[in-house]
Amino acid sequence: MPELVVILLRSIIAFLLLFLMARIMGKKQISQLTFFDYCVGITIGSIAATMSVDQNVKALNGIMSLFIWGLFPILLAYLGMKSNAFSKLADGKPTTLIKNGEVLEGNMKKNLLNLNELMLLLREQNVFKVSDVEMAVLETNGGLSVMLKTDKQPVHAKMLGIPVEQEHGPNILIMDGTIMEKSIEKLGYTAEWLLGEVQKQGANEIQDVFMAQIDSRGELYVDLYEEKNKLLTVEERALLGSSLKKIQADLESFALETENQQAKKMYAEQANHLEKLLASILPYLK
Repeated sequence: MPELVVILLRSIIAFLLLFLMARIMGKKQISQLTFFDYCVGITIGSIAATMSVDQNVKALNGIMSLFIWGLFPILLAYLGMKSNAFSKLADGKPTTLIKNGEVLEGNMKKNLLNLNELMLLLREQNVFKVSDVEMAVLETNGGLSVMLKTDKQPVHAKMLGIPVEQEHGPNILIMDGTIMEKSIEKLGYTAEWLLGEVQKQGANEIQDVFMAQIDSRGELYVDLYEEKNKLLTVEERALLGSSLKKIQADLESFALETENQQAKKMYAEQANHLEKLLASILPYLK
């Protein structure tokens, strides 16, 4: 078999194995990278690269090595979940570097950390004065967690006794010119309503919108494609068309929601009349 074909096949196998192991090992390998995780990641990458190009290494040997190096971190993580003592042994434990505004020099020496490095970690947390810190803890992944003294913490609504409306996460309704059907169904909106709302903000069609996001208060943010952002005004005829579409959508929604048969029939009839009207006048509103 030609050498290039062998390298191609071995590279594909190494890539697929590396991808599979990354999925199995989970996001912790990236988000909470300890020194041990760092070493394991480099080793696994090195084995995969060697296996893909070095034909002196048997493919089966490389696969076995990748399997072992990928299996052991998973086993250690599982044992760490079951035993707190083993977790401390494998990952270490956090170290307090500052307490009550005072630097603990002994703990800094144990972690081979000098004052310049400590100040760098503090500045990354937007803290410039050691005296403002109630406690600073060096985590097992090398990050610094900082708790400010009470009088230095930012003021928030609860501290001032001001009631605020509880918000939920915003939802994207349009992405890259495509309506997110599941999102609008979950929130109880319709495509007609969404079209009317984006037209009020300068779009002609859904395809003109790069992104549309709605928050818990029902406020819609619309970002048009760059060339569409040059539109400064919307013609009144286009606004009239979008308003009529919204009314039609509301009538259809009312017909579905009401249990009164007479009202249901009336709403449905009016929605049908308005649909026919729109079909005849929309060409003149563009």
